Amino acid sequence: MISFSVMAVVFGVIFLAELPDKTALAGLVLGTRYRASYVFVGVAAAFAVHVALAVAAGSVLTLLPQQLVHALTGVLFLGGAAVLLLKKAEEEEEVRKPKDQSFWKVSGAGFMLILVAEFGDLTQIMTANLAARYNDPLSVSLGAVLGLWAVAALGIVGGKALMKRVPLALITKIAAVLMIALGVWSLYEAVAA
Repeated sequence: MISFSVMAVVFGVIFLAELPDKTALAGLVLGTRYRASYVFVGVAAAFAVHVALAVAAGSVLTLLPQQLVHALTGVLFLGGAAVLLLKKAEEEEEVRKPKDQSFWKVSGAGFMLILVAEFGDLTQIMTANLAARYNDPLSVSLGAVLGLWAVAALGIVGGKALMKRVPLALITKIAAVLMIALGVWSLYEAVAA
């Protein structure tokens, strides 16, 4: 039986914790370049995997070596920034309607980015803690996954809306700078921990 009060509490906590996180940025970047529905499917599947792992493992996820998680995240963000900066400019029409971007390629890219970048993230650890606290895996799972999906959707839709008003080249440069900053910060956390 689902507890809507537990689900609502978990949704609120996870939504607020994830909103300022790198997921919104990743969704925004992917949403400006690819079909939003394809991106969302991949991102949503990755979050479902994360929630399942967090609920199943409980607080064991807090024991993972944070240095490794931070280092891998940092490298991924720096790699993503390099790809953004080195990719030759595309016409905006090609970006809005990519011809060679299949569902599996785009959703797979979104899935892998979120799967790796969010592993051991604060919201995954919080989900594990909430699952242990409430002892209601189904309600916690639903609340957490809906909260994460809401943040991802906001990032992806926000990316599409932003692209209509701001040139893609500027969005790409800003996103690359933010990804470099997040990458450097993650690597700093890996070394400082």
